[in-house]
Amino acid sequence: MQVLRDLVHDYPAKTFGVGTVLQAKDAKDSIKSGAKFLMSPATVMDILVGVSESDVLYIPGVMTPTEILSAFSAGAKIVKVYPVSALGGVGYISALKRPFSHIPMVASQGITIDLIGQYIGQGASAVVLSDAIFDKEAMSQQNFDKIYQLASHAALQGKQAVERSEC
Repeated sequence: MQVLRDLVHDYPAKTFGVGTVLQAKDAKDSIKSGAKFLMSPATVMDILVGVSESDVLYIPGVMTPTEILSAFSAGAKIVKVYPVSALGGVGYISALKRPFSHIPMVASQGITIDLIGQYIGQGASAVVLSDAIFDKEAMSQQNFDKIYQLASHAALQGKQAVERSEC
């Protein structure tokens, strides 16, 4: 939490969030530390209810159509489809968006930078790229230039994908 507090202090114009939040206490601590969004690999109802009247965005994890509808009906503004690559990847997002075109979805797990455009093109509002950006070798070598390059390339791919989908 100290790292988050430091980042929020050092970069006040940026938006920071916390991922893999599984407990309501951790959600509260993250919010107190300055997180503006929270993500989970599953829907944690205590978190969803706890942030419902705040300005913090909670993105619960879902896997099935029933979970998507249940999370949305309980108040989720956007859901994280996880683990998307194990469920069929781009094709799974495309299939889910047919009946749930009104529910914004984040595709998460196993997504590579070269697939950003396909996910956005099939209806994902966003993608999680932690493994693609935080390359294991670059991390072990503390090669932050490589991580920055990957993040910059991903941001460009995402921007171009969004621009294409808006046309």
